[in-house]
Amino acid sequence: MSGIFYFKHMSSIFCFNPHSPLLCHALFIFPEIQDPDKKTDLTGLFTEKPLSGEVTVGENITFVAKVNAVSLLKKPTIKWFKGKWMDLASKSGKHLQLKETYDRHTKVYTFEMLVIAAKPSFAGAYRCEVSSRDKFDSCNFDLTVHGRCPTHNAMRKVILLINITSKSQVNESAEDVWDILQKAPATEYEKIAFQYGITDLRGMLKRLKKMKKEDRKSKAFLKKLDPAYQVEKGHKITLCVQMANEDIDVKWHKNGQLIRPTGRYIFESVGNKQYLTINNCSLSDDATYSCLVGDEKCATELFVKEPPVTITKNLEDQMVMKGERVELECEVSEEGTPVKWEKDGMELTRNESFKYRFKKDGRKHTLIINEATKEDCGHYTVKTSGGESMAELMVSEKELEVYQTIADLTVKPMDEAVFKCEVSDETVKGTWYKNGVKVKIDSRTNITHVGRIHKLTIDDVKPEDEGDYTFVPDGYAFNLSAKLNYLDPPKIHLDCMGRTSDSTIVVVAGNRLRLDVPITGDPAPTVVWTKGEKVMTNGDGRIHVQSSMGHCIFTIEGTEKVDEGMYSVIVRNSAGEDKADINVKVVDVPDPPAAPRIISVGADSCVAQWDPPKFDGGNPIIGYVLERKKKKSYRWMRLNFDPYPDMTYEAKRMIEGVEYEMRVYAVNAIGMSRHSVASQPFIPVGPTSEPVGLCVDDMCDTSISLKWRAPEHLGSAELEGYGVEYLKEDGLGTEPSDVKCSTDCLLPKADEWVPAFKGLTKKTSVVIRDLPTGEKMQFRVRAYNMAGPSSPASLTQAVTISKIMQKPKIWIPRNLRQTLIKKVEETINLVIPFQGKPRPVITWTKDGEPLNPKQVSIRNSDNDSILFIRNSDRKDSGKYEVKLQIENLEDTASISIQIVDLPGSPEKLKIIDIWGFNVALEWKPPKDNGNCEIAGYMVQKADKKNMEWYTVYELYRRTNCVVSDLIMGNEYMFRVYSVNMVGLSLEPCFSADTAYIQKTGVEYKLPAYKELVVSEAPKFTHPLVNRSVIAGYNTTLSCSVRGFPKPKVTWYKNKMDISNEAKYRMLSKHGVLTLEIRKPCLFDGGVYMCKAVNASGEDKVECKLEHLNSTPNQLLIL
Repeated sequence: MSGIFYFKHMSSIFCFNPHSPLLCHALFIFPEIQDPDKKTDLTGLFTEKPLSGEVTVGENITFVAKVNAVSLLKKPTIKWFKGKWMDLASKSGKHLQLKETYDRHTKVYTFEMLVIAAKPSFAGAYRCEVSSRDKFDSCNFDLTVHGRCPTHNAMRKVILLINITSKSQVNESAEDVWDILQKAPATEYEKIAFQYGITDLRGMLKRLKKMKKEDRKSKAFLKKLDPAYQVEKGHKITLCVQMANEDIDVKWHKNGQLIRPTGRYIFESVGNKQYLTINNCSLSDDATYSCLVGDEKCATELFVKEPPVTITKNLEDQMVMKGERVELECEVSEEGTPVKWEKDGMELTRNESFKYRFKKDGRKHTLIINEATKEDCGHYTVKTSGGESMAELMVSEKELEVYQTIADLTVKPMDEAVFKCEVSDETVKGTWYKNGVKVKIDSRTNITHVGRIHKLTIDDVKPEDEGDYTFVPDGYAFNLSAKLNYLDPPKIHLDCMGRTSDSTIVVVAGNRLRLDVPITGDPAPTVVWTKGEKVMTNGDGRIHVQSSMGHCIFTIEGTEKVDEGMYSVIVRNSAGEDKADINVKVVDVPDPPAAPRIISVGADSCVAQWDPPKFDGGNPIIGYVLERKKKKSYRWMRLNFDPYPDMTYEAKRMIEGVEYEMRVYAVNAIGMSRHSVASQPFIPVGPTSEPVGLCVDDMCDTSISLKWRAPEHLGSAELEGYGVEYLKEDGLGTEPSDVKCSTDCLLPKADEWVPAFKGLTKKTSVVIRDLPTGEKMQFRVRAYNMAGPSSPASLTQAVTISKIMQKPKIWIPRNLRQTLIKKVEETINLVIPFQGKPRPVITWTKDGEPLNPKQVSIRNSDNDSILFIRNSDRKDSGKYEVKLQIENLEDTASISIQIVDLPGSPEKLKIIDIWGFNVALEWKPPKDNGNCEIAGYMVQKADKKNMEWYTVYELYRRTNCVVSDLIMGNEYMFRVYSVNMVGLSLEPCFSADTAYIQKTGVEYKLPAYKELVVSEAPKFTHPLVNRSVIAGYNTTLSCSVRGFPKPKVTWYKNKMDISNEAKYRMLSKHGVLTLEIRKPCLFDGGVYMCKAVNASGEDKVECKLEHLNSTPNQLLIL
């Protein structure tokens, strides 16, 4: 859609591209199909539903849904979908964001879906679903994405073209799929289904076959439904029938099932016309619809047409090597839609699945070719119902390596010219060309291909054979070229009385040696060729001796090293003889070198060394080529491509901890030797990094304590240990040999580092003893592994060996600077840090007396002292003193500990006076205050009839009080508890006498009434209230109940009895029932119920407790 705009004018639609002056015009006659309604009916959960929206490409749009959670027991869950089933939760990212907010005051959840930088592919139908336990609601909405607006000048051109074109409009009917299927032959059904997006072709053909032409004449219907209708997905359609009687009852059916009116199905009656409107049509609406009036009915078929599927991501051209895997991938606008694959216009079907595989993953469609061949080259096309995409696939042969190229040749007349090359692939064929013309085989020209070697041989070279020769491998875009030079050299004539100057003929092993010596003589001389004492004749299959007028020719086929030497040609006739010597040197590739030796390894490298080959092939060694491979692999990797001149090579870029092997080739001017034997396996391992944080931990007159941390980088090799060395400050700092073990610790010389101890240590600290007092010395530490020592870690400066004296000092923690109060049987654990060197003597006392070791435990270390009492008692209270002493220096500190317990009971509770409805009480304080101050007293009263105790004063500070508001005619008892910081006393003090509240006034004589039944069923006068609590704070649930006799009360959580749960505390005072929940957590949320039962009946009340996560801005409302 990018860059293309659509305009509607009257009944025409125009398509305009601002980059092209062309305007596309089409005329449509629209049926009774309207855009889907934007308004949807609320079903209960949604307070605000997301509405359909429109957006321009590249802009943002937000859809909002709101849910009221007042009546919900659980947080609602929302899901956003596109189309039928695509869950958008997994698509959140750059272009889509889902947000959720909650208003605690209104208890409304707000859900937002933000579409960022909209693309044309985002358009379509969407659905929002919300659920909470057994409640569910959903709504549909649409997103329309428009292209960007054209420029002002382009718009003027469009409007002008619209006005001109609108004068010549021709009414054309829209395409009807039902009509197309009826007229089309059976062979075209598959093509039509793919073009118009028909997913159930077989079902649609069955419905088409069942369609019958109904008689238009009917008593009930003046106008029936058409045989078939079609509508686009997401739009709405109206079906209309005209009735003979407008008051008659009409029923609509879908596939024989009665349709009931909903937000999507709307029934309307206008006069004698009956309408069925289907909003927001989906694929499920594709069915048979019928209208029933009594025994008569008319039916029609409705086809819901899906929008054309477009390609959102096109295919890409690819170029691969032969045998590689090919994946052609595209993306379409809708999931689950079929596509067609074609190659060069021919459709790829499942019959060829042995070669092609088709993969479908959501909106992605992939064509897979496992092993590409040259036949797979071509243009591949993928087609959908709304577009197509094409890409070209090119397949190249594998990369070809040239081991030996052809060289320029200079030959003499009648000589033989041989062009020879060697490639890596034995199966590769090739073509020879001369000056761009293909070489043809004849009696003098021969072309051979043996293994990896290609040869062009020309016998009896003639002047016309001169030119440029080229070898082109089949299927590869490169060639090998060389030039043939034809020369007519002057003849070398040998003098009969002497020899020519010393010269050597060099020939490459395997090539032909041809010696042509001009001779003269009369009569014609006889020719004899010799090598040393041996006469060379044609008897040997490789040797050929020929004589002609003025020439004698000596030829050796496939020369070898044994053919090297001094050859003599002797000519004789009756007049005498002559002799000439010719030195022949045979050169070849060198022998393989000896196996390389690995002389050192690093973290990712190694150094290899080898000896030269025993035989250099007759030519000096130019250099060497090295290869390496992993021990468990079969693939050798070349390390250098140009000959390396030295015999020591450092190989890099290895993986630490992996086992490798290496081998080497020797190279001379002729070529490359065979590879050597592989080296012994080795593993690249580097030394560790230097130790970290070397420092002096302690020091005295003749010893020093050093500590450090392990190296940051250890590598793959195991750390063997650490070596420590020291040196005088005026030493030269020469490096000792990397020896892990040395002699005993000796006094250091001035010019060398001395090991501090034998061998290595695994620890990260060491004490070096027997050092000279007052000497200024330097220390260093090195880590060792199988690769050797690491870089040393040294002190920042030299250290003077001397005694360190530190005054004793006790550091009392802040919480112990005041009296420490503990309850009886609690554990006491005091950690008192201190300083002082050498280690001080520590002494603990209590109130000037030594501590009892059976009751108190003391543990001392270099830096602190710990006092520990497992079960404290009141006799442990007192003042504890700790003293540090180093020689004549000392430091002391004191700590006060108070052990407290419950107080004793008050004494001598007496009733002092009684007047009216008041009673005056008095008592004495307890003898035992629990080792702490009495905080107050708890005063309680009880009616002597039922002996139920009620608290009058919870924390009263005086030892006398007045109890008021007593009931006339009742007799009361009283008791008092003492209270301190630990709690209530174990036993109360009871009053010795009782207080009777006298009746006053006129004596009233009760009438003789019949005895009434006063029993009453339980009834809650105040219900439980829903609560929201924060974790960690106690909360209470309260209600009140009445009933007689006194009902039995039981508490439940989620219908489970919690009466015996320790976490809950149940209270009942004067009919007020309280449930205390101690420090509620997430799992304490739920429905709580209070149930009261007596002989007359039962009643219950419940509430909901909601748990909130605690935040700094939240408040706990109780």
